[in-house]
Amino acid sequence: GVEMRELLQLAARNVLRQRGRSLMTLFAIAFGVVALILAGGFIKDTVDELGESMIHSQSGHLQVNRAGYREQGAREPAAYLLAEPEALRAQLQAIPAVEEVLLRNVFTGLLNNGRTDWAIIGEGVEPAAEARLGTYINIAAGRQLTDSDPFGMMLGAGVAQALNLQPGDWVDLLTNTTDGAVNVLEFEVVGIFQTFSKDYDARAVRIPLPAAQELLGDPGVHLAVLRLARTEATAAVQQAAQATLAERDVEVLDWRRLNPFYEQTVALYQQQFGFLVLVILLMVTLSVGNSINMNVYERAAEFGTMQACGAPQRQIFRLVLLESAFLGAAGAVLGVVLGNGLALAISAVGIPMPPPPNSDIAYIALVRLAWWISGLAFAVGVLAPVIAALRPARRAARADIAESLRQAV
Repeated sequence: GVEMRELLQLAARNVLRQRGRSLMTLFAIAFGVVALILAGGFIKDTVDELGESMIHSQSGHLQVNRAGYREQGAREPAAYLLAEPEALRAQLQAIPAVEEVLLRNVFTGLLNNGRTDWAIIGEGVEPAAEARLGTYINIAAGRQLTDSDPFGMMLGAGVAQALNLQPGDWVDLLTNTTDGAVNVLEFEVVGIFQTFSKDYDARAVRIPLPAAQELLGDPGVHLAVLRLARTEATAAVQQAAQATLAERDVEVLDWRRLNPFYEQTVALYQQQFGFLVLVILLMVTLSVGNSINMNVYERAAEFGTMQACGAPQRQIFRLVLLESAFLGAAGAVLGVVLGNGLALAISAVGIPMPPPPNSDIAYIALVRLAWWISGLAFAVGVLAPVIAALRPARRAARADIAESLRQAV
């Protein structure tokens, strides 16, 4: 009502009247907001890049396989081949937002360089399609596998190191066919790759899908891998794929389910960011609390005069809180503008980062903008001075009128 409007006007005038102290409080709040935006944007970039690297080096956005393949497929690979893979590809390709459907075979075997054997996990892939998906794969030596390499092979960096192999070398790949016989084919190493995972690179071998089918003695495939136009469409496409394939005995898994390491990393970063938010809230509260305390103490006579003129205690309490909220809002707006500006400037340059755990590949980090990070930082900027003002506001409202007026003498 009218009382609240007058109180708002009075609070705004009081903030502008004490410019020196108001500016100090303003910059303290803005500093905390900027720190939150930069930290939150850095963490968001780390998490987003980790997810994209997993999608575009190994798993794709979604994978379709026979029900039970993840649990039993390693023991009975022949029992979990997808029926009519080309018809399955056509069904999946018709779903909106699906850019491409890739077919893969997965098998285990031994790789021999003429001197020693190395246990590997092999993938029969469609080379051209895999090159379009694998934008986060680093070619450490040689080149990508192509459709014109009928018996070409790409090795994970760990496999190449273990067997001392280079592009141009020839190796024998031994595995069991689907009916239990032993089969061997000779392949030429055309490239050595690195992904985000050293564990994967230590066992991974990729060969063309027709060569894998010849090696296994079966024309089937184990996986259909979906590459989407946007990662954000994953959930919608997963639902559509499940509905489309309802009559088939298959399961559709998204990239988060396929990469449990990602979920663990996100949970860790969320806890760290939550702790950081609490620390910055506490720091800003303490830093502006002293300023608010001094302000209330110096204005004791003013508050005493207001009470002597009939102002109720709740009005004094509200006035101090409103002044702090005004300062918080102004500081938060300034912090959001500065924080987002700094985020853009830092991202334009980039932050060189060392290889993350379990990886050999360094990368350039950015500070990503997100409305929820700016919104959270703004809320902290407004909340901190209001929390800091609660005790001084209560003390000012309950102060003895005579004692307060005596300070003016």
